[in-house]
Formats: sequence, C-alpha cells, structure tokens
Amino acid sequence: MSATDSLRAAIRDVVDFPKPGIVFKDITPILADGKLFRHSVSLICETIGGTKVDKIVGIDARGFIFAAAVADRLGVGFVPVRKKGKLPWKTRQTAYALEYGESIVELHEDAVKPGESVLLVDDLLATGGTAAAAVKLLDELGANLIGISVLIELGFLQGRSKLAPHAVHSILTY
Repeated sequence: MSATDSLRAAIRDVVDFPKPGIVFKDITPILADGKLFRHSVSLICETIGGTKVDKIVGIDARGFIFAAAVADRLGVGFVPVRKKGKLPWKTRQTAYALEYGESIVELHEDAVKPGESVLLVDDLLATGGTAAAAVKLLDELGANLIGISVLIELGFLQGRSKLAPHAVHSILTY
C-alpha cells in the first residue's frame, strides 16, 4: 500500500456530521498515528518544491496542526488565521459566506511583511470560502502567496475555483 493510500485508508467518514447530509472527513486517525502524521507533513512540505518560503500561514483550527508542523519542519515562522475575536492584537478581518451563514476571519496586521513569501496550509479545502478569505487578508498585507496546500480536497465542491490564480496543491482528493 502506498503512503498516500495509507493516509486515505486512515481517514474516517462520519455521516451526518456536523449536520444531516454532510459526510465529514475525520483526520484524527492520521494525527494519532505518528508515522502517518509525519508523512502527511512531509507531503505538504514537498508541495513547495524548491521555492523559498518565509512563513507558513494556517487556518483555524485543524489547519493549525499541519501548518505549525510544516513551519517547524522548514524552520520558518507560523502565522494563524483565526476566527473573529481570537487574536489579541490589532487585526485585519474579512467576512466570507458559509453554507449556513457568514463568518469572519482575522490576521494580525504585522503577521506578514510586504513581499514575504508565504504558503497557506489547511487540513481540508471544501467550498473555498475560508481559504479565499485568508488569501484576501494576505493580499492586503502584501504577502507573496506561493501557493495553498491542503491534506484533503473535496473536488466536487470546486473550492479551488475561488482561489485562482493561486496554485492549489492537495495530497488527497475526493
């Protein structure tokens, strides 16, 4: 079994979570297995190739797990994009649509300097709303977004279309 097949086999489908009709892709079995977690982080690191990166930006909350590990592995800084009201200093914020309403994400104003190369990391790309909001904030700060890397992409939801022209790399696609 290939390494990506092992990752795919470990992901648990949870039917009707968090609401009826949703099949949630549960990554906690990957996190609980040291070899699988290490491998998933390595695969995300590989998505940047030889491109220089200054910071890894992670999306609240499961994206933090992978983004912080990638930042540590690469020896660069980690920047959190958080839900409104969770960051303690001056922030930029943007609203985005959810299937069931609207949400707001924030980023510290000084988290990324103009021209810094950043990789945006999350556990899952679905409709692309949260990632697009994070991209908007990074653009406002003048970041050089080298790409967006996710462990899982739900391709049928076409979230990557909201992220053009940025490169999107997914380890597993459903």
